[in-house]
Amino acid sequence: MTLSIAVTSGKGGVGKTNTAVNIAITLGQSSKNILLFDADFGLANSHVLLGTKPSKSVADFLDKRCSMDESITKFSDEVSIISGGSGLTELLNLDNQRRHQILSGISNLSQNIDYLIVDCPAGAADSTLFFASACDIVAVVLIEEPTSFLDAYALIKAANLDTGVKNFAVIINMAENKIIAKRSFEKFREIAMRFLDVNLHYAGMIPQSTEIKHAVAQRMPVTISKPKSKASAAFRQVSNTLVMTPTPKTDTLKFFNNVGGK
Repeated sequence: MTLSIAVTSGKGGVGKTNTAVNIAITLGQSSKNILLFDADFGLANSHVLLGTKPSKSVADFLDKRCSMDESITKFSDEVSIISGGSGLTELLNLDNQRRHQILSGISNLSQNIDYLIVDCPAGAADSTLFFASACDIVAVVLIEEPTSFLDAYALIKAANLDTGVKNFAVIINMAENKIIAKRSFEKFREIAMRFLDVNLHYAGMIPQSTEIKHAVAQRMPVTISKPKSKASAAFRQVSNTLVMTPTPKTDTLKFFNNVGGK
């Protein structure tokens, strides 16, 4: 059974896409088949961080220029990507019918997929809420600053009230150290659970790292360019914890029809 993971954030600039890319790479390194779907339509840049140039995107699928299988770009033996397309304004305001078309297209792919990683747009846009709620696990990336906390809270509130998502994994990115990161999570969880009927699970932290910055500039994920670095070790730990996040039963529409969780 395919496990689908949405990687989200309340605001841009917190390293959401870089986190999604490195989680995909890390899970692929454990001999799993990974599909990374860039759902940040029109502004997609997952392929940039991977150093690839897809010839097809989800726009080609929607316009019936190719099948969903044909829109896939192979990055490695384990990791493939479906690009959301860059600079394509027609993708920015998809209606629910087109979103359902994408969900169905991915769910009916011919290839075997162990993990689907969905890089959602930042914020609580309709596309974010739609694709996040269609995933088994919703991971929220935030950094240790008030604006990130406020925007992440707003995203979780919208996902909970509008689509019924109750379980969230939280990843603290660009963290000073493990102790401060865990303390920040506990503070965030206390506030969220005081006002919302949600469960927040700590998936771990990614440290502030010059190696990550260099990797982004070089368009090569740090988990490939520096596999023995502290950053790569952190991504491995987060990935291992993330896939163990509880997936409670639900009757909402899911990728690969995984109604009821794992």
